[in-house]
Amino acid sequence: MDGGNIFLTLLQKIAPAGVPSWVLVLSACLVGIGILVGLVSVLVMFAVWLERKVSGHIQCRFGPMYAGGWHGWAQSLADGIKLLAKEDLIPLGADAALFVLAPAIMLAAIFGAMAAMPLAPSVYFANLNLGLFAILAMSSMTTIGVVMAGWASNSKWALYGAMREAAQVVAYEIPLGISLLVPLMVIGTLNLGEASARQAGWFGMHWVLFQNPFVLPASILFFTASLAETKRAPFDLPESESELVAGFMTEYSGIRWSFFFLEEYAAMFLMSVVGAVFFLGGFESPFTHIARESFGSDSVAYQVVAGGTLMTKAMFGVFLMMWIRWTLPRVRIDQVMSMGYKYLTPLALLCVLGAGIWEAIFPGATP
Repeated sequence: MDGGNIFLTLLQKIAPAGVPSWVLVLSACLVGIGILVGLVSVLVMFAVWLERKVSGHIQCRFGPMYAGGWHGWAQSLADGIKLLAKEDLIPLGADAALFVLAPAIMLAAIFGAMAAMPLAPSVYFANLNLGLFAILAMSSMTTIGVVMAGWASNSKWALYGAMREAAQVVAYEIPLGISLLVPLMVIGTLNLGEASARQAGWFGMHWVLFQNPFVLPASILFFTASLAETKRAPFDLPESESELVAGFMTEYSGIRWSFFFLEEYAAMFLMSVVGAVFFLGGFESPFTHIARESFGSDSVAYQVVAGGTLMTKAMFGVFLMMWIRWTLPRVRIDQVMSMGYKYLTPLALLCVLGAGIWEAIFPGATP
């Protein structure tokens, strides 16, 4: 870790003299956790509303229109209050301890992964030198929660969904990780902040996407694998309502049921942030360049513009995932396995080989 986090730095500046360091560290962790939970909660409420509107327009209808007034903006808030008030049931014959623990593990894993996500060039929870590695490692632990939920539910539908998730993640984490090796070979860092800084320039010409001809196919492979990693259609086999009721979530109700959706939308956003940083310039855009040249890299205006740029790119990735869900049909589980092992993994390896040869021949083309 390099430099701790911004919250610890601020507390060290405003805390009275003589306050023990462990108190400051604990307070910074609590502040960071509170901000992260609030950020994810608002993000997920907006994403749920957005998906309903996107699906509505794709199906030639309006989606939410009444709750809260303008285009039903409070529909997700109303649903959250409803889920809080619903009875939390544990089925007879279920393993109560594992049943309760499963959604908590999923939330803890995705929150841990999002700790390595920068909010702005100088605003982050943890500035990790191995940030991308930490994100991939922590996000993969959500599979443990899915398998645990399916096993503990004492339901064949839930167990089928859990086994599908285990097989799917094993198949698609390989091309997901391999496809990210291509931009890593170009920019040479796992730190998300540094990766973005190395793509600084005017009008995106220094983005990794334009530095190596093999980055574009690698980005498509990454996006496809991220759909399977986040259990999104057409790879939503662990849920597949038409076959398994709701898959691993079948026996859940109330607020615990909502935790699974909280994790899913948070994972969608996180994968979109990773794609934006390592393929689309991260914080960099013409607006970011203008703000840096006009106000300086330490100014609040630059931090706001840069953070807004990354959030916009990430939300565009989330929108694409929603668009694909309501456009493409679900594929069979054997087709999912074949695509991952027979096509995506070899293509990702070819992209790595091609990118390595290109970097060896044209080393000056890197940012």
